[in-house]
Amino acid sequence: MSDGPIIETRDLRKVYRVGKVDVQALRGVDLTVAAGEFLSIVGPSGSGKSTLFHIIGGLTPPTGGQVRVAGQDLASMTDSDRTRLRKRTVGFVFQKFNLLPNLTARHNIAVARFISGNTGPLDAQFEEVLQSLGVAQRLDHKPAALSGGEQQRIAIARAIVNHPAILLADEPTGNLDSENSKAVLEVLRDLNERLGQTILMITHNPEAAAYGHRMVQMRDGKII
Repeated sequence: MSDGPIIETRDLRKVYRVGKVDVQALRGVDLTVAAGEFLSIVGPSGSGKSTLFHIIGGLTPPTGGQVRVAGQDLASMTDSDRTRLRKRTVGFVFQKFNLLPNLTARHNIAVARFISGNTGPLDAQFEEVLQSLGVAQRLDHKPAALSGGEQQRIAIARAIVNHPAILLADEPTGNLDSENSKAVLEVLRDLNERLGQTILMITHNPEAAAYGHRMVQMRDGKII
């Protein structure tokens, strides 16, 4: 694991306007994540962890404070700048697998490469990753023919096909049974340990959080 931070936030704040009321989702979050770290963020619903996830991923801008991802200041970026950063730097895995139902697993992965502008063949390292994910023989199946665990592993493959510096996982085991949850978490740990993939995982499950190097707890928009 590298000593340098790949994610930094300082006094990060986010306020949402709901009707005539301001809702403070983040209330001054300071966070540093080292390159190559596997960090788990835990907290109840409404704690601010998903808002933090969306800001770090460049999906929404902060209201105040600083956030730097891979050395770039997201708070000063335009929407188009944040979109480019996401394509180059961040891979996403969500609770819902979000696979396109009419495409095979192979083509779901290919869509991510196409969006990023990468049309070349898969490299040898990624072919090895597909083997380690246990889905290399399932690539020509559509999502309906795959188990939940297989669909999530395809979603992970899609998220890392462009070799992002950061993998953001939001409740990646939320739709899985205990056996498939364990398999997916072991895949994430293997990606971190073998490839040095930086992972920031949001979860409400302490057992899942224990797979990370470090656990950060949030409540009421703050790290506690």
